[in-house]
Amino acid sequence: MKILVVGPSMTPEYSQWRDQRVNDNIPMSNPETVRSLEEHLQVLPSEIEIIKQDFEKRSLELGKKIEQLEEEKMQLGLDVDVQKLEADKLRKGKNKVEKDLDSLKTNYKKFCRSMRTVGLGKTSEQWRQEIQEEKTQHRSRNSAIELKASLSKIKELRGNVGELDDALQNGEL
Repeated sequence: MKILVVGPSMTPEYSQWRDQRVNDNIPMSNPETVRSLEEHLQVLPSEIEIIKQDFEKRSLELGKKIEQLEEEKMQLGLDVDVQKLEADKLRKGKNKVEKDLDSLKTNYKKFCRSMRTVGLGKTSEQWRQEIQEEKTQHRSRNSAIELKASLSKIKELRGNVGELDDALQNGEL
């Protein structure tokens, strides 16, 4: 089926519109975006190449992180070894101190037994009682000494009284 068109098929409005319209499909050179021929010819990487580059970049980052973690692990391992050595030293020191303490306890018990056999190992109550007895004896000694002194003073005063009586009787006073 053929159609025959007679006369102009474009109206003056269409013709004007067609002259004014901008064709977006035709590249025009823009001085701001002018690129060299090498840039125009540069091959854009495919999606798989971009993914591959991202993977390699991520792999390098993870490799570095793994190295850091391994180094950190080694440092922590050394720290753990140092802590174990210090714990062993402390444990040995504690055992030595406990042995020394046991030895001191044994020696103290032996010392207390020997003090009791010698008579120096009295209880505090026994010591108090002995001190009280010593005080009583001391007081009685002091009393005896004071009595002797008082007796001698009395004898002296009696002698003086006797002389005064004699003097009175003789009229010397």
